[in-house]
Amino acid sequence: MIFNKHSLFEGQHAFLGASKYHWINYDESKLVESYSNYMAAQRGTELHEFAAQCIRLGQKLPKSQKTLNMYVNDAIGFRMTPEQVLFYSENCFGTADTIAFNKDFLRIHDYKSGVTPAKMEQLLIYAALFCLEYKKRPGNIGMELRLYQSDDITIATPTAEDVAPIMDKIVTFDKLITKLKSEEG
Repeated sequence: MIFNKHSLFEGQHAFLGASKYHWINYDESKLVESYSNYMAAQRGTELHEFAAQCIRLGQKLPKSQKTLNMYVNDAIGFRMTPEQVLFYSENCFGTADTIAFNKDFLRIHDYKSGVTPAKMEQLLIYAALFCLEYKKRPGNIGMELRLYQSDDITIATPTAEDVAPIMDKIVTFDKLITKLKSEEG
């Protein structure tokens, strides 16, 4: 049999695809809820891309109490780098929405477009990854972490006692995963 070619869809997944089969158990209201969440995630991705482009170009947004505007304008004001990968190993890395390190002061900002309350742990992991990658002792630098969500800003000023245990866990867990990988192969 000669199968039909669908080259535009190769490597992609449909919302009602086989690999995300849970939808076969949904009723119509659950499908609507799930699709709404999917579209919100898509919008969040687009807003992150838009924000990163504004920051790269130094294009401030109108001053307002809107989450996106505050996030973009603060990042530009603090001369932050958008979408920076922080790498410890192939087992542990992440992309900070915006980051800056000047005069021994680390600043990390995270933009959340969703309504589910965000947690500061994600930013603490970024801080730990930064310290590991750039060989900075968390007790020797100042830090400010900001979450931008729901037209509000949550600010944390972590100490070495907050970040060092996460660094230790990254190192320990990375070694364990590396050992498990070598035992598999």
